Amino acid sequence: HKDGALFVAEVSKIWRFDNIDQNYTDSPEPVLVTDELPTEGHHGWKYIAFGPDEKLYVPIGAPCNICNHEEDNPLFATLTRMNPDGSEHEIVAKGIRNTVGFTWHPETGNIWFTDNGRDWLGDDIPPCELNEITGKDQHFGYPYLHGNDVWDPKFGEEGKPMADRFKKPVQELGAHVAPLGVIFYSGNMLPSTYKNRALIAEHGSWNRSSKVGYQISQVIFDDGGNAIEYKPFITGWLAGEEDIKGRPVSILQLQDGSLLISDDESGTIYRVTYKA
Repeated sequence: HKDGALFVAEVSKIWRFDNIDQNYTDSPEPVLVTDELPTEGHHGWKYIAFGPDEKLYVPIGAPCNICNHEEDNPLFATLTRMNPDGSEHEIVAKGIRNTVGFTWHPETGNIWFTDNGRDWLGDDIPPCELNEITGKDQHFGYPYLHGNDVWDPKFGEEGKPMADRFKKPVQELGAHVAPLGVIFYSGNMLPSTYKNRALIAEHGSWNRSSKVGYQISQVIFDDGGNAIEYKPFITGWLAGEEDIKGRPVSILQLQDGSLLISDDESGTIYRVTYKA
């Protein structure tokens, strides 16, 4: 949402609906922003957001579980940005398998994003990731390196000569937890110890013998900004192996410090409040 317009992403296109607050009940005519995104559906659905620089940030996932398209289509497995009118589309960071959630740190202004790890390497590897972009042209490892030290069985040998080029995650998350939305808590409703903690919506696993995720997790940092703990924040969506109550997708902080959490399994939006 920017300047009264709602921006909506499809797999290969982005649309703009102008004056949405006044026109949303009247089926407003969409304006095409761009139709130049890849058409592949695998990891094709996108979370988009405007950054502090007024650019529209658009992730483009890898069109597969594990593959390398850096040469034939360098847009795959990246985070990109463009002007609100679709011009000046450029790559911000590479080596990102499939990010479906990113945010800007309230103090440093750096982009932080979740990344979904590859499948079919077993129950407990590779980890999913929480990453921070700290400079230009950074590469986050995919498809060569997963997490801190899991070299891919297909592409790892090719990537090892480039090991110094890859940026390691700030925090390894659980394997197959499918991290999506992420925010840094900056409100005043929760206790002050929660300030600047990362809250992550874990959509939940499918490629695992027993289910994991299905929760809101938190990453806690020390005074130097180093991740020191990763643990659950809200649980309850996974009541049993065959009893899934919901799958968290996105987190939004409201002005009063409460939280909204979307759930695409039950079609629910939850509001989280706190009273001392």
